[in-house]
Amino acid sequence: MNTTTTNSRRTLVLTGASRGIGHATVKRFSSAGWRVITCSRQAFPEDCPWEAGPEDHLQIDLGDPGDVDAGIAELKNRLDGGPLHALVNNAGISPKSGDGSRLSSLTTDMVTWQQVTQVNFYAPIMLARGLLDELQLAQGSVVNVTSIAGSRVHMFAGTAYATSKAALASLTREMASDFAPRGIRVNAIAPGEIKTEILSPDTEELLAPTIPMRRLGTPEEVAKTIYFLCTEQSSYVNGAEIHINGGQHV
Repeated sequence: MNTTTTNSRRTLVLTGASRGIGHATVKRFSSAGWRVITCSRQAFPEDCPWEAGPEDHLQIDLGDPGDVDAGIAELKNRLDGGPLHALVNNAGISPKSGDGSRLSSLTTDMVTWQQVTQVNFYAPIMLARGLLDELQLAQGSVVNVTSIAGSRVHMFAGTAYATSKAALASLTREMASDFAPRGIRVNAIAPGEIKTEILSPDTEELLAPTIPMRRLGTPEEVAKTIYFLCTEQSSYVNGAEIHINGGQHV
């Protein structure tokens, strides 16, 4: 590996990169010249457009703590002692019942609670702590992707998903306090209804009329905010949770 070439570029580690917001984020950072190391449960898709994708993709099951630890070791190996300028914890799961309906606090089994909490809550802090030295070297930025469902009951998002995102918002504040003395900023974004595969089929028809902007957001609009939080334009933004929902929360 040519470490001189690799380390001269800003580097992003992104989880949940294979679709939706993650996919748009890869394209946004890649177009700005960043090296993007992607992590997801799936192998690298052949139809993805960014340069050096297969070489900088890591298949990690964030639902398996042992696999997360192994993934951190591999990420540190790929960074080869160089700086990590940004970590974006975008991966998240929102299981549904067998008929596709919302899992409530009465119908979510404990295995599902544990799976969702591991992926949506534990994995972000495991990755941030595991890559702390590389983030500190870059005076980098961490962005946690929460959700509008973390602050209100949502008609589609399940209880375990919503609770994990509320916990992640609280964790973001704690991390912002703990990481800032090391020169690392930690923020969150809370997307509302964004046109991604995770949405239920009826979401746009049911919810768009209730949003002041009368439309759903796009993954590209979310990616722009993530990029802002990972660059000098947001150099004094720390511990914030930015809502990206067209005014749905007002």
